[in-house]
Amino acid sequence: MYKIGIDVGGTNTDAVIIDEQLKLVHGVKVPTTEDIQTGIEQALHKVMKESAIDPSKISHAMLGTTQCTNAIVERKKLSKVGVLRLGYPATASVKPYTAWPEDMVETLGKNYELVQGGYEYDGQPLSAMNEAEVKQVLTRWQGEIESLAIIGVFSSLKNDQEFQVAEWSKEILGEAVPVSCSSTIGSVGLIERENATILNAALNKVMSMTSNGFERALESEGIRQAEVYLCQNDGTLMSIEYARQFPILTIACGPTNSIRGASYLARLENAIVLDVGGTTSDLGVLADGFPRESSLAVDVGGIRTNFRMPDIVSIGLGGGSIVREGAEGVTVGPDSVGYKITTEAKVFGGEQVTATDIAVRLGKAAIGDAALVADIPQEFAEKAYQKIKSMTEDAIDKMKTSSGDVDLVLVGGGAIIIPDDLKGVANAYVNEHGGVANAIGASIAQISGQYEQIYIYTKMERSDCLKDAQQKASQQAVLAGAVEETIELVEVEETPLAYHPENATRLRVKVVGKMK
Repeated sequence: MYKIGIDVGGTNTDAVIIDEQLKLVHGVKVPTTEDIQTGIEQALHKVMKESAIDPSKISHAMLGTTQCTNAIVERKKLSKVGVLRLGYPATASVKPYTAWPEDMVETLGKNYELVQGGYEYDGQPLSAMNEAEVKQVLTRWQGEIESLAIIGVFSSLKNDQEFQVAEWSKEILGEAVPVSCSSTIGSVGLIERENATILNAALNKVMSMTSNGFERALESEGIRQAEVYLCQNDGTLMSIEYARQFPILTIACGPTNSIRGASYLARLENAIVLDVGGTTSDLGVLADGFPRESSLAVDVGGIRTNFRMPDIVSIGLGGGSIVREGAEGVTVGPDSVGYKITTEAKVFGGEQVTATDIAVRLGKAAIGDAALVADIPQEFAEKAYQKIKSMTEDAIDKMKTSSGDVDLVLVGGGAIIIPDDLKGVANAYVNEHGGVANAIGASIAQISGQYEQIYIYTKMERSDCLKDAQQKASQQAVLAGAVEETIELVEVEETPLAYHPENATRLRVKVVGKMK
C-alpha cells in the first residue's frame, strides 16, 4: 500500500508517493495555480500517471494547503461571524475586533455581543450567565451569521459555560451554523484567544470547500479507499473531519511540512532547516524531530493571536528573486518572478536576472542553458552571490539560541542558490529529493493532540494534573484520527502564574500517535 502527500506552496504544488517503508517512490512539481484547486488536481494526476500505481493501492492521502492563510490575507471566501463574549461588564472596556484591520471587520460583519458570564482566575464565577440573554442574542442572529465564535473569560480554566452556549446555538441556529469555542483553540489571554477563535469561525467555509475539493480530486483519480488527512502547523496531521472543526490549525503548515521532510531526508532530529522556494525562504528549527513552536503572540493577516504557531523566519530570497544594481549597490529580491521562472529567468530564455541565473553564471548550479547567462558580468554576479550569502547568514543567526555552529538542512526547489560556506554552520545537508521535502513531510507525519489548562497545584496533586492533561490531549489526538494504543507523550510545558496565591500553573501537554 502507498501514501500520497501533497503540499501547496506559493510557487509550486508538490506531490509525492511513498511506500509502506516510507521510501519515496515518485515525486512531481507543478506550478501553483491562482485558484489553488487546479494545481492540486494537476499534481495529483501527474504523480499518479507517472508512477503508474493502481489507485486502489493508495491507503492514505495528505494535503498541506495555503488556502486558509490566503483567505485571511486576501479577505476572501470568509464566513460572516457572530462573536459572543461571556464577560460583561468586566471586559466592556475592550470590545471584540479591537485593533483589527477595518477591511477584515467589514468582511466578517460586525455581529458581536458581550453578555454576562465568565470566570475569575481561580475558577470562581465572574458573573452568573443569563440563559434568556444569551438565547435572545442567538435568536436575533438567525439568518445573519454563518458561523459562531464563543469566548469566555478564563475559559482555559473552566469551559462549561462555552459548551452550554454551544448547545443553545444548536437549538436556535441549527447544525448548519458551526460553533468555535475559544477554550479548544487559543491559550491564556482573552483578546488574543478571542481573535484566534474568530478567525477559526471565519475559515469554516474555506475549509469546507478545500476538503470537499480534495476529496473530489481523489475520487476523479479513482482513489476511493484512502484515509484523508490535512496537515497541521505543528508538523502533524488531522483527519478531514477534525480539520473542518479547526481550520485555523492549517495556517503555516507549509514550513512545518518542510521541516519534517528535512528531518526525514537528513536523518536529523535537531537542526536549522532552510526551505528555499521561488519567492521566499523560510527558516525553522528542528527540535527533537518536530518544529520549534513560537513562544510569542503571532500576527495572522494583521490580527494578533495566541494559538500555537511554528517559530518561522521568512526572508524575501528565492530562486526567482530579481537581482538589480542601483544606487545602494546590488540587491536581491524581495520581488520575484515566482512561478514564471521557467519563462522569465535568463537561464530559461527570459529577460529577468534572477538569483538562479547568478548561481548558474558562477558555476554553482547546473540548470537551464548556461550560455544564456554568459553575458552577466562576473563582478556583478559575485556581488549578488555575496548578497545572497549575507542574507542567508543573517537569517540563520536570528534562529540560533547559542553562539555555536549549527547543522543546516537545505530543502526546497530554490536551494541551489544557497552558498556552501556559511558562517555559523557546522554541516550543511542537501538531498536529491529536497525539492519535494514539504510533500514528504506531509506524507510521513503523525497525528497529534494538545491540551492546555490552568491547574491549581494546592487543590490537585501535580501528578494528577499531568495525568488529566495527558488524558485530554490523547482524546484530542483520537478525535484527530490517531490510534489510541500508539499515543505517546512528547512534550510537557509548565508555566507558573506569577502572584497567584495558590500555586496556579499553566500546563500544556502534547502527544502524538500513528494514523489509522
